[in-house]
Amino acid sequence: MLLRTIHPFLVGAATILAVSGDPSGHEHKKPVIPEDGARVLWTDPGDPSLLDFELGAGGARRPQPPYSFVSEDESGTSPKINVRDDQGESWNIKFGEEGNPSAFCTRLVWACGYFVPTEYFVERGRIEGAHGLLRAKNYVSQDGAFVNARFQLRRDSPKYLAGKGWTWLDNPFAGTSELQGLKILMLLVSNWDTKDARDFVTVPNKGLQMDSNLAIFADDRTGERRYLYSNDDWGASMGRWGSVFSRSEWDCQGFAEQAPHFAKLLGGTIQWGFQGKHQKDLTTNITISDVQWLLQYLGRITDEQIRRGLAASGATSQQTECYTRALRQRIEELEDIAALR
Repeated sequence: MLLRTIHPFLVGAATILAVSGDPSGHEHKKPVIPEDGARVLWTDPGDPSLLDFELGAGGARRPQPPYSFVSEDESGTSPKINVRDDQGESWNIKFGEEGNPSAFCTRLVWACGYFVPTEYFVERGRIEGAHGLLRAKNYVSQDGAFVNARFQLRRDSPKYLAGKGWTWLDNPFAGTSELQGLKILMLLVSNWDTKDARDFVTVPNKGLQMDSNLAIFADDRTGERRYLYSNDDWGASMGRWGSVFSRSEWDCQGFAEQAPHFAKLLGGTIQWGFQGKHQKDLTTNITISDVQWLLQYLGRITDEQIRRGLAASGATSQQTECYTRALRQRIEELEDIAALR
């Protein structure tokens, strides 16, 4: 498959964070461009219609029970636990409503050529040795049983670079259809959690920490260092976009109701219905040619693949049909904009 890199001579060791002052008294940390490896946002997926949406990016590398407790993950806002499976693989388990949309959206985004961590939805299981849980205590019973969890594979390569990130405006891919295509996919699934490296949160005992969903992974699998740029959190998707009081995730009724307002072409400019954080950065300057580029891949994904991906992500039969219709309606709106229908 063709590897698409931008400025391969500017390669990157782990992103360093420079600190600058701020009138509010807070410190904002700006990512510095990596310098010792190729920077990659997208690779050619080939024919997306041939990809297996049930298994996704990880193929047959499913988590294998029994699961052994390692630690509770205190990062982010969702309850999470680190475990090892029977094959010695390390997995991060996320509980709550974000597991279903995350598992499905990573399959859709992967099929369009973007890097995503390997994820699976596990309907039920048991964690041996779980103890001392805080945020996750309501999701794991005393005997270690759990239901409805997203398992994300954790390996040394590609390795998530903790505390590193990038922004929708400041990155090596500005002006490319590849970057615009990722934005369109964010809008397509109504992912309203669009935090990037400009966003920070105060963590108890740790101070101000970057709170970004735009991540960088160090990848040495080819024998040469690469940096994979990615949106690595798709949990706040497949529901309503909007304000903190109206938005939702894994809410097909809300998702379907907003589908007719997803995207329209007015006077040669694409108008997006999406509302959320960094809204202007996601919706401005996306051109018809950007839509046409993405549809080379998105447009070849079949309804049957979507159904298989939804079923593998824990969707009921009713949710599966609802989401399949709503996603197809949104894709057809993009095809109308691209004059492909």
